[in-house]
Amino acid sequence: MKVVGIIAEYNPFHNGHAWHLQQAKQITGAEYTVAAISGHFSQRGEPTILNKWQRAELAVKAGVDLIIELPTVYAVRSAQYFAIGGVRLLNSLGIITHIAFGAENPDLAILMAIAKATDNYQVRQQLKTFMQSGITYAKALEQAIAQFTNIDPTIIFSPNNILAFEYLRAIDNYAQHIIPIPVARYMSNTRDTLIKAEICSSTAIRNTLNFKAQNLNSIAMTIPAEIFPTLAEFLSHTPGVYLQNFSNIILHILRTQPKSHLVNLPDINEGLHNKLKKASLLAYDLESLLINIKSKRYTRTRIQRILIHALLAITRQQVSKFDNCGPQYIRILAFNNRGQKLLQKINSQAAVPIITKTTKYLNSIERENKDMTLLQEMLTIDTRATDVYTLGYASATGIGGLDFRNSPIIIND
Repeated sequence: MKVVGIIAEYNPFHNGHAWHLQQAKQITGAEYTVAAISGHFSQRGEPTILNKWQRAELAVKAGVDLIIELPTVYAVRSAQYFAIGGVRLLNSLGIITHIAFGAENPDLAILMAIAKATDNYQVRQQLKTFMQSGITYAKALEQAIAQFTNIDPTIIFSPNNILAFEYLRAIDNYAQHIIPIPVARYMSNTRDTLIKAEICSSTAIRNTLNFKAQNLNSIAMTIPAEIFPTLAEFLSHTPGVYLQNFSNIILHILRTQPKSHLVNLPDINEGLHNKLKKASLLAYDLESLLINIKSKRYTRTRIQRILIHALLAITRQQVSKFDNCGPQYIRILAFNNRGQKLLQKINSQAAVPIITKTTKYLNSIERENKDMTLLQEMLTIDTRATDVYTLGYASATGIGGLDFRNSPIIIND
């Protein structure tokens, strides 16, 4: 049985994702598809425009058989840890034969050469030297690899290629039996902020919805026709959630939390907590805060991830612990009839528990305990992320506790 796994955000699911899904099936000949998607906060350090159950439902209606949740402690991370979390989670299912991922340059040999070069001792040492000079990880890696290999450095700096070779590194370290399948990006550029064609970036779609006040006609051509009515219905009930919706909450945290708490946030170093504290007193919203802090050393995306970690009270000690142990559960968000067959197989082969009912493993009282298992602690972060996320709704629908009430979405084919 061939089962292709995909690690994604589907924020929201669009024509580019449909192309990738179709190509993944065609290249691998897989009978089944599984996608591990971010929960309520993304790798860019932003809330997802729709909640995780809505995004999972759209993906299943668009052709994915089973959707599982990538825990928050991996979802809101740099490419390396996002990839490791996703690969380890898919591998824990015990059924994945292939992992398909997008790449600007889908040449597997080149991507694997970059992946191997990234682990080269000389490259790692030079990488540290370049980063100490104040440039970003991606740019430093590009220059370090170019110095010790004949690889074209322009291939490295593409965001999709960075994730691609991080997936390859993770597969090599944690799931060598899984076959990697790079799929060429089609038409769109991941950095595009405006809709230019039927296939465009998720960022362009979110920006268009935000700036045009949920004018759905402006994005209609970018969404598969079979799921557009469902997307329109979701947005009519709960308008999209954006980072600016949390401006006051995050500024409150930065202004009131002691520096000893801020210094323990993941990805904080070199006195960045002092800069955050000072900038928060001068900022009137998150945009002004980001403008004051971002630099060549501290990219906007890195700062946004730090802000989400502050919002969710995630510490560097926690992420370090979970990086070591790996995903502790398989959280089911949605599936179709084919996905239900997959679940029967997964039940007998999974390396970690399968969660369809949260209260079987954690309830609102247990998550207040100091003594929790690793599973409960990881799940606590996910459930609290949901409770915080709903505060970003513009309408009066921001109730908490949804993880304890919502069940997986079942789509009957």
